[in-house]
Amino acid sequence: MAEYIPTPVDWVRNQVELYESSGGKEGTTLRETGLPCILVTHTGNKTAAIRKTPLMRVEDNGSYVLIGTRGGAPKNPSWVYNLRAYSEVEIRDATKIFHMRVREVTDEPERSRLWKLGVAAFPPYEDYQQKTSRKIPVFLAEPV
Repeated sequence: MAEYIPTPVDWVRNQVELYESSGGKEGTTLRETGLPCILVTHTGNKTAAIRKTPLMRVEDNGSYVLIGTRGGAPKNPSWVYNLRAYSEVEIRDATKIFHMRVREVTDEPERSRLWKLGVAAFPPYEDYQQKTSRKIPVFLAEPV
């Protein structure tokens, strides 16, 4: 069994701990937004350790859209590289847990449709894309 390595980012670590310790009954909204979030458990691409990341909840017919904005920073969040290396993830959506496989969406019509779902769930995504020159990655987590 791989070791779990918590993030060094305080608010992320605290969110993950609250989400998990409550069995998905608390910590299900992302910080000050008050909007629903999911918890993605994935494998580190460099360490092969277990990593956990809260992300905005963007659902698409039983699948989840994962958008790598990092607030519009110039670099991708590290979880993007993890998902590119290891496609198996666990998604916790409040009290429900799903084993899923992710794929990066590169087909432009599909990416555009999923991006619009993300923006509908969290409008600042548009601002984040304007802040960065990189094309923000979009992934789809689908049931195994």
